[in-house]
Amino acid sequence: MKIYSLPTLDKLTATLPADLDAKKIAADWMASFVSCGNAAELADLFIDESHWRDMLALTWDFRTFNGLADIRKFLADRLAASHLTNFRIRDEMTMLLRPYPDIAWINLVFDFETKTGLALGIARLVPHPSGWKAHCVYTNLEELKGFPEKVGALRKNAASHTTYAEERREALSFMDTSPTVLVIGGGHSGLGVAARLKYLDLSTLVVEKHARVGDNWRTRYDGLCLHDPVWYDHLPYMPFPATWPVYAPALKLANWLESYAEALDLDVWTSSTVKSARPNSAGGWDVVVDRAGKERVFQVKHVVFATGVGAGEANFPKYPGMDRFKGQILHSTQYKRPADHAGKKVVVIGAGVSGHDVAAECYNHGIDVTMYQRSSTYVVTKASLEGLMKQAYWEGGPPADLLDRMAASFPNLMNIPLNQRLAARIQEDQRELLDGLNKRGFKTNNGTLETGFALLALERLGGYYVDVGASQLIVDGKIKVKNGSQIAEFDETGIKFEDGTSLDADVVVFATGLGDALNGVRKLCGDAIGDQCSKIWGLNEEGELHGAWRGLGVPGLWYMLGNLQMSRFHSKHVALQIKAMEEGVFEGRYDGAQLQ
Repeated sequence: MKIYSLPTLDKLTATLPADLDAKKIAADWMASFVSCGNAAELADLFIDESHWRDMLALTWDFRTFNGLADIRKFLADRLAASHLTNFRIRDEMTMLLRPYPDIAWINLVFDFETKTGLALGIARLVPHPSGWKAHCVYTNLEELKGFPEKVGALRKNAASHTTYAEERREALSFMDTSPTVLVIGGGHSGLGVAARLKYLDLSTLVVEKHARVGDNWRTRYDGLCLHDPVWYDHLPYMPFPATWPVYAPALKLANWLESYAEALDLDVWTSSTVKSARPNSAGGWDVVVDRAGKERVFQVKHVVFATGVGAGEANFPKYPGMDRFKGQILHSTQYKRPADHAGKKVVVIGAGVSGHDVAAECYNHGIDVTMYQRSSTYVVTKASLEGLMKQAYWEGGPPADLLDRMAASFPNLMNIPLNQRLAARIQEDQRELLDGLNKRGFKTNNGTLETGFALLALERLGGYYVDVGASQLIVDGKIKVKNGSQIAEFDETGIKFEDGTSLDADVVVFATGLGDALNGVRKLCGDAIGDQCSKIWGLNEEGELHGAWRGLGVPGLWYMLGNLQMSRFHSKHVALQIKAMEEGVFEGRYDGAQLQ
C-alpha cells in the first residue's frame, strides 16, 4: 500500500503571505480551471503529488487518481466527454485551514454540471512557488438531470381518492407486478437504499427475514449500544430528533428503523426469505421469495444485498474436541444476556468490540470471565473518539450530508500520513491506559501502518475496540486476559493451548466476527455468479473499497454495506446508478482507457 507524502510548507518550499485573501485565491484558481482548454493545461493547476477522487460524476465509478501522471491521463480521457459547465463557488465555505502548523490549504467547495447530472466539487489548494495549486480535488454526482428526488417541493401533492390503508395494502402486495429493485435485508442499509430508490420513482421491495423491521438489532445482546454519536448516524430524509441520545441503545435504534420504514412508506415484506436469485434471459433476475410458506417468483432488474458484514453468517472457528466439551459454546451473535450464565465461568474468544462488551457485561453481573486475545487490538477511548467527532459530526456542526462529502474528499491513501499523525497523538493522550493494559498482558497496537482506527475499518472491519469501560476492568484485573499461545483443542472442561496451559470454562463465547460477505451472494446466486463477483470490502490499489456501493461486476447485482454514516451517504450513489441505468443515461464505467 503506497503512502503519499503530505504537502507541508517545507516540502512545497512555500510560505504564507501576511495579507492572504482566500476567497480571491480560490476564485482565481477556479477561473483558471474553467478556462483551461485541455487536460494538459488543467494538470498545470496541480502539484506533482496530487490526487483526484471521483464518485460517479466523471467516471460512473468510484475512482482515485493518485499522482499528476494519472490525473493527466484521466482528464485527457474524460474531461471533454463529461461536458463540465456552470461552475459556482460556495463562497461561504471558502477558507484557509491549518490542520497542523506545517500544513496550510484553502478549502474550496463548488457546484457544477456534467452532461448527465448536477455535481459537487471540493478542492484543496496549497501554496507553491509558482502560485496556488491543487493538492486534492473531489467530484461527486449529486443528481441526474431530469430525474430529481421527489422531496421538498417535488413531494407528492395529489389528493388521494382511496383510503391510505388501501393504497398501502395494494403497494405491498405486488399482486400482478414485480418491483424494479429487490433489496435483501431490512436493516439500516437496506431501508436507506430503498428510501433513495423510492423517491427516485423506482419500484422497490425489501425482503426481511425477521418478523419485524429492526429485529436484526433486537436479537443481539441486550447491552448493545452504538459507539458513534447521533449526529454521525442520521438516516436519509429523516434525521434523528433533537431529543435522541448521543449514543443510542440497539433496542431504541431497532424501533426507530421500524418507524422509519412506516413513515417513509417503504415496501417491506417481513418474515420472508429469498430462496434464490438467478440471472434470466431478459437481462434481469428471477428471484424466488418465500413469504409465510408461499413462494413468489419476481422478475426484477436489480438485486441489492443489504445483509450486513458476512451476510450475517458467524465466523465460527473449529477446534478439535469441541464436540467433547460439556459446557456451552456460543457465537457472540447468539449471546443474549449475562443472567443466562450466572454462576458459571465464561471464556470470551476475541478482543474486538463484541468481545469487550460481552466480557464487561459478564463481570458487571458477578460472572468469572476471561478474555482470550488471539492477536493485538487497537484501543481508542470514547473521549478520544468524541474529540475527533466534535470537530465535525457534533451538536451545532454543519449538516451531515455536507460533512459526508467533506470526509470523502480525503482519498484513503492520501489520508494515511494525516491519520498517522492523529493516531500518534491519540496514543500519547491514552498512554496511561495503554500502559496499564500492557502490564496486564493485553496486547495493543496502533492500527495498520500506525493509522489507528482508519485502515482497520476499511481493510478489516474489525481489530479495534472503542473503550466504554471494559479496558479499565482489564487494567484492574477484573476481566482476566489470556494470550500468547494458540488454542490446541477443547476437552470436557475447557480449552487447552499449545504451550500446555489451559482454561476451565462452562461457557465459551466466540466473539470472532462474521464471515465473507460474498458467501451470501454465492448462497443465493450460485458459485458461477459468485466467481464473477469482485471481492467485497478492503482497499484496491487506488485506495477505493472493493465491491460495496459500485456494483459487484455482474450486471444488476449490488452490495450495500457499512455503518449508518456510510449507508446514508452511499445509498444515494447506489440509487443514482440504478436510476441512470433504468433511464438509459448510464454511460458505463471508466476503466482507465474508456467507458465500459
